[in-house]
Amino acid sequence: MLEKMNRGGIVLAILALLVFNVVFVMPARGQVAGATLTGVVADETGSGVPDATVSIKNVGTGTVRELTTNADGLYSAPNLLPGEYEVTITAKGFQTTVQKGIVLTVGATQALNFGLKLGQLNQTVEVNAAVPTIQTTSSTISATVDSTTVRELPLNGRDWTSLAALEPGVTSIPNQVGTGFSANKGNRGFGNQLSNGGHRANENTYRVNGISINDYSNGSPGGASGLNLGVDGIQEFSVLTSDYTAEYGRTSGAVINAITKSGVNELHGTAFFFDRDKIFDAKNFFDPAGPISPFRRIQFGASGGTAIIKDKTFVYGTYEGVRQNKPGSQAILVPSQEARSGMLCVTVGANPCGTLTAIPLNANVTPYLALWPCPASCQGAVNTDSARTNVALPTISNENYFTTRVDHKISDKDSLSVGYFFDSGPQSQPDPLGNAIHQVFSRRQSASAEETHLFSATLVNTFRAGLSRVRGDINQPVSGDAVATDKALAIAPGAAAPPQIGVPGVVTTAIGLGGLNRFLHRWTSGQFYDDAFLTKGTHSIKFGFAFERMLYNITEQLSPNGRLNN
Repeated sequence: MLEKMNRGGIVLAILALLVFNVVFVMPARGQVAGATLTGVVADETGSGVPDATVSIKNVGTGTVRELTTNADGLYSAPNLLPGEYEVTITAKGFQTTVQKGIVLTVGATQALNFGLKLGQLNQTVEVNAAVPTIQTTSSTISATVDSTTVRELPLNGRDWTSLAALEPGVTSIPNQVGTGFSANKGNRGFGNQLSNGGHRANENTYRVNGISINDYSNGSPGGASGLNLGVDGIQEFSVLTSDYTAEYGRTSGAVINAITKSGVNELHGTAFFFDRDKIFDAKNFFDPAGPISPFRRIQFGASGGTAIIKDKTFVYGTYEGVRQNKPGSQAILVPSQEARSGMLCVTVGANPCGTLTAIPLNANVTPYLALWPCPASCQGAVNTDSARTNVALPTISNENYFTTRVDHKISDKDSLSVGYFFDSGPQSQPDPLGNAIHQVFSRRQSASAEETHLFSATLVNTFRAGLSRVRGDINQPVSGDAVATDKALAIAPGAAAPPQIGVPGVVTTAIGLGGLNRFLHRWTSGQFYDDAFLTKGTHSIKFGFAFERMLYNITEQLSPNGRLNN
């Protein structure tokens, strides 16, 4: 029995060792928002050069990460800010080697090996050859949307998450529910919904600076307008579609991992103004005769960054505003003038309205008829209980978005980065009958802080903390006309306006102010991450933890004013 137990213990120990090697030793894209540069420094015979000094300089900020190779000539520099770098290798008895034009991307591990030649330190070999871009350190299927793509490609609404659809297997879900009158997209999340390899839209993870910004539905981020703004503040982002490591967890779909721009030593900035107007549009099929319905979208803003202390402290910030009036055309049914007068249809044979019959209307019903307008098509309709007319419902959005980021090099061994973004604004629309205006309101905030400490040339630790807060208010009452706010027409206890009144197939449902189903969403996510990187021999070992506390409160009010159905 003891021998069997010993054998079982040995088997478990072997399995544990295999799991350790699979989980921790395999090089992969790190969960940190930065990039990793790793490789081997060897001599002309291919043997590793120990104690070689590796100096990694960010061309834009001038900051330098310096480390030494281990006994096997291996070096590893995790969590570097994405951007352009140059690497200088110095070792006793060898010529100094300088490699320029190294571009590191968000979350990626770039392998870069060096071969040193014998000589004096004052002899320098400058390498200008392009660095191989083939990913040799991971089996993850992924791609990076770089800053040039983000900046140059035209975007309808300037929503940077829509660029994820450039990657194979990622598509924008067609026929998404809108955020207009009585729509429930706000309950599913406001953002542009994406599917990766058939996954549902709420199975993706969206990260900015290493912090998850998924909303209360675990859907894609976005404001009340449906847009995820801030494209001028995004440095780049990667899209991991499959085979990514277990450290990401959380969801089973794609991982959209973005990092915001950081300031550099020189002052850089942009300003923009975009205007879309109805003069460029064709008439909608449902638009009534006459001029094209008004449509206008204005997007404006600015961004900029610089160094507060050269080579040490940097700041970058953006602002973007959206002002939009987008009409939605549709057909409505209203009671005809004959029906309002008590002349109702009586079906005879195949004729749907063979005879008009005078039926006295109940005096309690008559006041509610004012909820339905009666335009010319209604007044001129004959031998029918209802008339069809076209309307254009203006959808008005006012959204403001801004971000800020500060990077500070505390010492040669410590660096700190903090970021914050704020997105807030309502979108309002009248009901189809034009009596009451309701709105959806969204407010998103996220703050993050990340500290990287170099314990030694072989041990680096990154600690990150963040808070994401999302508020979504669906169908808030804004204003109404005299009939939509008439307390005398209220029927439900505590109601101050008419109920929902629907006669399907005969007239469009009418509502009073505040009569739509109302939802209040409050989502708070507190997150902590720690990632340690250890170089041991020829192995790069990574270990750490992730913690997220999610708090979700929702308030529902269904038909607050009551409902009358035929």
